[in-house]
Amino acid sequence: MNRIILQLFAVGFCFAIGQALQCYKCSLGIGDLCITTKTTCDSGEQCFSGVGKAVGFVDIKRKGCLKVSECNQTKEVNFPATDANSTTLYTMTKTCCETDLCNAAPGLPGHSGLSLAFAIVTALFVANVLV
Repeated sequence: MNRIILQLFAVGFCFAIGQALQCYKCSLGIGDLCITTKTTCDSGEQCFSGVGKAVGFVDIKRKGCLKVSECNQTKEVNFPATDANSTTLYTMTKTCCETDLCNAAPGLPGHSGLSLAFAIVTALFVANVLV
């Protein structure tokens, strides 16, 4: 009986860890340079990779977490934002994905749930060894 409870606890623990989506974050990258860190998304957010052009010719990139409602859209950022004669500073397309660290490459969908499945199998194996 204790063995079954321990196995259920191990599986539940893996699913609890899997609920917090991990993404790469890059506040601003220019060209191929985008220095990343890891971040945890809030509920209702997915990982995103953004690619765009600043002042019409400079390639820029961003990565991080984004509300699902803002995914897969192209937006222009203008300066000054309130002026009718404003100039476009940059245009960026943000593409989302929904697995851990899936935003490693700009615009490419991420990995499958293989890492979570591996974690579950490992937890079950450890639970069997401990009991």
